[in-house]
Amino acid sequence: MGRTGLRVSRIGLGTLTWTRDTGEREAAGLLKAFWEAGGTLVDTADVYADGGAEYLLGRLMADLVPRRDLVIATKAGGVPDPDRRFDCSRGHLLAALDASLERLGTDHVDLWQIHAYDPFTPLEETLQAIDTAVSSGRARYAGVAGFCGWQLAKAAAWQLASPGTRTRLASTQMEYSLLQRGVEREVLPAALDLGVGLLPSSPLGRGVLTGKYRDGTPPDSRGASEHLAPFVAPYLDDAAARIVDAVATAADGLAVTPLQVALAWVRDRPGVVAPIVGARTSRQLDEVLSVESLTLPDEIRRALDDVSAPVHRYPDHDWSTL
Repeated sequence: MGRTGLRVSRIGLGTLTWTRDTGEREAAGLLKAFWEAGGTLVDTADVYADGGAEYLLGRLMADLVPRRDLVIATKAGGVPDPDRRFDCSRGHLLAALDASLERLGTDHVDLWQIHAYDPFTPLEETLQAIDTAVSSGRARYAGVAGFCGWQLAKAAAWQLASPGTRTRLASTQMEYSLLQRGVEREVLPAALDLGVGLLPSSPLGRGVLTGKYRDGTPPDSRGASEHLAPFVAPYLDDAAARIVDAVATAADGLAVTPLQVALAWVRDRPGVVAPIVGARTSRQLDEVLSVESLTLPDEIRRALDDVSAPVHRYPDHDWSTL
């Protein structure tokens, strides 16, 4: 995980839908199968199902999977306030961490992540909360999520400026897939330079890269869900369709599935530690775990790079080449 001693599985299990769309029985099956396959990294947040995802994960660790075998990552900073979506003040963050630990039934989390940049709180105050959490033993490592390039660089550099007293950032979690390569402009270069590992969220393009939407919207998909349909909709345009077609063509040539191709592509990108996959069914998880043995041939990887290449213009690239 970045330039730290923390080691995690190459795929992470996401819990965004737990207790909301994924019940306890299904979640138990997913966690047990993930653990039995050697998976360790489980990602959650205090706002997922208003704390329900953490509570369910805590119950499963108590009854099903040993806590010591998992790397638990959670987040804090999100608040249910339409006027202020994030509160990264020291008081809120540390109170949120204590509440997360209670729901999870553990005395520490392995990776504690600031869920987003809060423009109304001085960044150094937010980062002081990280230092307090780690020095008190409530968190082993720390990271951020949703920080743009300059925000990540500022936060990571601040933590590195006083080695031994401040906790270096281990990770940043951002959306990254063949349908969303925006992190390659500034976030990923900053992460690589500063030794921060990237945890891609929505690595399957919010499910679109599986090809399930090529002929319409399946009734049991996120795209058919009242509260998740707006999340999927941005990736159902013509530009995305061309990328999905290319992924499907590659999958046919390799005798694998589009999911496996799309996940293998993002897993092996420079700087990526572990894509976070929110499988909802055991069948989906089996397909995700099967990617362990797949490496894309160079010619297919380059073809997917080309068809999905984002437009980089000034000042993202050296001005002298424009």
